[in-house]
Amino acid sequence: MDKQTQHKMSAVFAEQKKLFLSGATQSNTFKKAQLLKLKEAVNHYRTDLRQAMAVDLGRSEEGVDRGEIQPLLNEIDFALIHLDEWTQEQCVPTPSELSHTRSFISREGYGVTYIISPFNYPVYLTGGPLVGAIVGGNTAMIKPSESTPETSKVIENIINNTFDPAYAHVFQGAREENEYLLSLPFDLIFFTGSPQVGKIVMAAAAKNLTPVLLELGGKCPAIVLADADLDQAVQELVGAKMFNSGQTCVAPDYIYADKRIKESLVSKLSAALKADYHQAGSNGKIITEQAWNRLENIVATSKGKVLRCGDADKTQRYFSPIVIDDADFDDSSMQGELFGPIFPVLTFENESEIATNVNTRHPKPLAAYVFTVDPEHGRELIDAIPSGDASINTLMMHASTPWLPFGGVGPSGMGSYHGKYSYEAFTHQKSIRVKKVVKPA
Repeated sequence: MDKQTQHKMSAVFAEQKKLFLSGATQSNTFKKAQLLKLKEAVNHYRTDLRQAMAVDLGRSEEGVDRGEIQPLLNEIDFALIHLDEWTQEQCVPTPSELSHTRSFISREGYGVTYIISPFNYPVYLTGGPLVGAIVGGNTAMIKPSESTPETSKVIENIINNTFDPAYAHVFQGAREENEYLLSLPFDLIFFTGSPQVGKIVMAAAAKNLTPVLLELGGKCPAIVLADADLDQAVQELVGAKMFNSGQTCVAPDYIYADKRIKESLVSKLSAALKADYHQAGSNGKIITEQAWNRLENIVATSKGKVLRCGDADKTQRYFSPIVIDDADFDDSSMQGELFGPIFPVLTFENESEIATNVNTRHPKPLAAYVFTVDPEHGRELIDAIPSGDASINTLMMHASTPWLPFGGVGPSGMGSYHGKYSYEAFTHQKSIRVKKVVKPA
């Protein structure tokens, strides 16, 4: 990276700090205007986003709209409706010993924020945090993923052609650019990506005592109990895992099934994959050739029974859907988050071993899932597995509602956002005490 780029990054940072300290970003009128500008820009570049994501990720137009654009527009609309409610100052009781005073809780923006977005949902996972930065009254510097170059160019156009650089600005780049940006004294850093890079971000933030939000990943278990509706479970598993070719942080990373129904589950799962995803390209592209090779090596070294359920095309980065039957926790497919269309199937004999094995081998996943006709029993099980979030008889969609906080815990992340929780994530809770002064007569 040349000195000129470094100088521009530092200059934009200084401009954003100046704008934030001026107070211009704090009013709800200003915030709503910026949200409307962002909404208009996303709609304006909708066709460009569709075309770019077809190149980068093999995503269909419907997939781009459903998985990227509409969730972002929903976040914007939700914020526009509820912003006035969120920003109301709260008056709280005051202890009797602090007489003649009133107590309030206010929220204020942090300042200049740095948003680092990933490749798998580049639009939604850039725009969603940006909505949080806006409603919190912050400014934002943004680095989209270098692994989706065409989409990142469109994101740059959306932001840089819509906002003054003193308010929101995109910088392209890879490791070198990110390292320099991380050296700047940001007031908040929002990172979405792998736990390995998350540690690097957190270490860099520590040098400036900068607070961080880390949206990471992990191996999310899909636990299938003996009483589960297998047809419904398979429908959910296939739909969730195959969207974006398995490259979703809350996708079910492995299936942990009761031994009594495992054979039937594998049969139904394999049949469903062969029926709907046999053709190469039906499930989108793996992000890079390196990622493809990693997945192929996992399959090649697995000691489970490998069932290939579709065609592949390495030149186009189309990876076939694969079921690995009779896997175990020591299998190659269980050593890290897969981020691909591979379904390891593990079995348990007694339900008492489920939570112990999950909590010991892959603790605190981003999400934990249970399939059972008895929701109360399912709730007992997910309550025994610490995780970012959890669902019973459904997968992933908790991550797209603005009414729920979304985030991980421990190795799967730190902090949460969406809806009101984005406003809270991008603001500091400030206590205020006001004492009445009585002038002498």
